[in-house]
Amino acid sequence: SRTSTIMAANSFACEVKLFNKWSYDDISVGDISLEDYIAVKPKFAQFVPHSAGRFQQKRFKKAQCPIVERLTCSLMMFGRNNGKKVMAVRIVQHAFDIVNLLTDSNPIQQLVDAIINASPREDSTRVGSGGVVRRQAVDVSPMRRVNQAIYLITQGARAAAFRNIKSIAECLADEIINAAKGSSNSYAIKKKDELERIAKANR
Repeated sequence: SRTSTIMAANSFACEVKLFNKWSYDDISVGDISLEDYIAVKPKFAQFVPHSAGRFQQKRFKKAQCPIVERLTCSLMMFGRNNGKKVMAVRIVQHAFDIVNLLTDSNPIQQLVDAIINASPREDSTRVGSGGVVRRQAVDVSPMRRVNQAIYLITQGARAAAFRNIKSIAECLADEIINAAKGSSNSYAIKKKDELERIAKANR
């Protein structure tokens, strides 16, 4: 009958959850300035962080790229891992499971908090005139804050997993949890503090 067909169709057209587990509904971005650059609204929901979207075609287009997919892309670095996106997706999937087991919260929310905490707000740039190079403190744009936070988190996970018995997924999960807490055990938080401290000295 028609009603049973509609009901069957509705059961298939379910809510889009990451890896069919993690919901995008109740994710909040705690930092107003980063809201437009962290794409976690239900509008950007996807089942796997692998959309083959062309986010590098235009400047600032990557702000539209779902945040989990940006993390996935950032994992594919250093020659031997280039282009292995399915591997990166698998790493993220395992890492999110571990984050959920350790914190009992939505790993997407943990990732958003980690990115907000790990992003440097002030940095120093080189101002050179007449062969004298000095550093000048500058504010960091929201886009670059997100980019740098993602880079630092994946870099920290990679450094921790290298020549170590722990898998990259476990290291990434640790990095995300520590960064979300703002704990200085996190590589990304350490780097951020260092950058901000140098910038403060060069005001």
